[in-house]
Amino acid sequence: MKILTSPYAALYAAIFATIAFLLLGVYAGPGWLVAAAVCALLVAVGVGDLVQTSHAVRRNYPIIGNLRYFFEMIRPAVRQYFFESDYDEEPFSRVDRSLVYQRAKQEIDKRPFGTLRDVYQKDFEWINHSMEPVQPHTCDFRVKVGGPDCSQPYNLSVLNISAMSFGALSANAVLALNKGAALGNFAHDTGEGGISRYHLAYSGDLIWNIGTGYFGCNDGQGNFCEETFAQRARQPSVRMIEIKLSQGAKPGHGGMLPGAKVTPEIAAARGIPVGVDCISPPKHSAFSTPIELLEFVARLRELSGGKPVGFKLCIGHPWEWFAIAKAMLKTGITPDFIVVDGAEGGTGAAPIEFVDHVGVPLREGLRLVHNTLVGIGLRDQIKLGASGKIITAFDMARIMALGADWCNSARGFMFAIGCIQAQVCHTGKCPTGVTTQDPRRQRALVVEDKGERVHRFHANTLAALAELLGAAGLRHPSELRPHHIVKRVANGEIRVLSALYPDLEKGELLEGKFRSTIYRTAWPMAQAESFSPLYSLSAALSGNRDRELPIGASEAARPHTRIPAVMVEDADD
Repeated sequence: MKILTSPYAALYAAIFATIAFLLLGVYAGPGWLVAAAVCALLVAVGVGDLVQTSHAVRRNYPIIGNLRYFFEMIRPAVRQYFFESDYDEEPFSRVDRSLVYQRAKQEIDKRPFGTLRDVYQKDFEWINHSMEPVQPHTCDFRVKVGGPDCSQPYNLSVLNISAMSFGALSANAVLALNKGAALGNFAHDTGEGGISRYHLAYSGDLIWNIGTGYFGCNDGQGNFCEETFAQRARQPSVRMIEIKLSQGAKPGHGGMLPGAKVTPEIAAARGIPVGVDCISPPKHSAFSTPIELLEFVARLRELSGGKPVGFKLCIGHPWEWFAIAKAMLKTGITPDFIVVDGAEGGTGAAPIEFVDHVGVPLREGLRLVHNTLVGIGLRDQIKLGASGKIITAFDMARIMALGADWCNSARGFMFAIGCIQAQVCHTGKCPTGVTTQDPRRQRALVVEDKGERVHRFHANTLAALAELLGAAGLRHPSELRPHHIVKRVANGEIRVLSALYPDLEKGELLEGKFRSTIYRTAWPMAQAESFSPLYSLSAALSGNRDRELPIGASEAARPHTRIPAVMVEDADD
């Protein structure tokens, strides 16, 4: 009995079975020797478990201890297919994924018998409809991107493919996305990995994303090269230039693609040597201050022949964003657009602490940028894009009500080309060929079929948005305002988003009106000449101490003015 309950029971059983089947093979026929060989293999596994030193469970429970690692490996798939609720967002719910698949495949996306959601649950949201619904004239909604200094403005769709690099995505995935963008006349953001030949194969409109490594426009040493940039930026497919300051998945974090993964194709797209480690620094080297950033924007606009140039960021320290805003006022240089990425964004792998705890979520970040631009009187000159878990037409309506002119989606379009949310993007073992460089795996992704699905997902989502707008009595997404979206904040208590995210009046920051704590606190801290604050947040919140010196400044440089008191309990934020 003790043998049966022993941690080594499975090993004892394998030894006994091996001997028994060997004897049967000798006396009853050679067929039993196959079973003996299988059992002998299990014995070898058990012995290997006993002698290895890495896994305590396997040492204590030879053979059977391996089941722990097997079940751990299949747990995500088992959970997703058998136990996960339709509305569990890990990170996207089955309902959202199914909706993308249905729209991409041109299948029925209607549901019978009413909602499955608990409409009285906290955080439930809806859009109020009108007694005078309208029929929008089109569902091909567009926004013109290009400020007063832009000679080649671009008529952009309100739904586009968000930044995903070749290298993170397979060649076939990039081809399918670009084919869909060409069919649907919308834009495909290249991601910071540069413009590959796959981005150009179908002549789909491109937003060239330029990150800290300046891939595709560097001098071979990681520095920005004007000549190379100008040559590529003037390609007809490149319609807009986007400087990536930070991204939602890992803001403030660089990265490295090991040299072993730098294939000739990836090297050609990025303008780097084959087989050499590819470094993405945490910050840019072409500029170091807010004013220099805007001068860089102006220079890229000139080098590109007057195409729209802007930047993408995930909001972090608010005074750094305010410093950019002050630099716009000081220099008179404005970007043509800004894309706000939420902390909930992300396609490729990132450190778990960054995924879970770094960066401002999209709604708060977008609202801060929108309100700031309104407050300094520049909102009409600068268009705003937004990205971060945008899948459905309601996702778009909510974000556009908070101030976005258009939306970008990465994972939505990944679902459209076959992603099943296996969450092995960083391993090279993507089961659908979307995020792998393995030729055998990516051949499963048929470009002709998946390109059509990208087009259909885009078209059907915009058609749904048109129906949503029409029901609310609106003809274009630009008419959406925060009061159109309602949120249940507690049982029996609801708020329109305009109450949760108040508007600023045009030019009120220029007049020194700081109704919200974040402006009253952080706006005076910001300076156009540096991303560093004039004094610390602790000093700002105390309100009674002299302004602190920037690091390295002398005591003689200390200003002796006092910081205005801050009402930290203000509920406007």
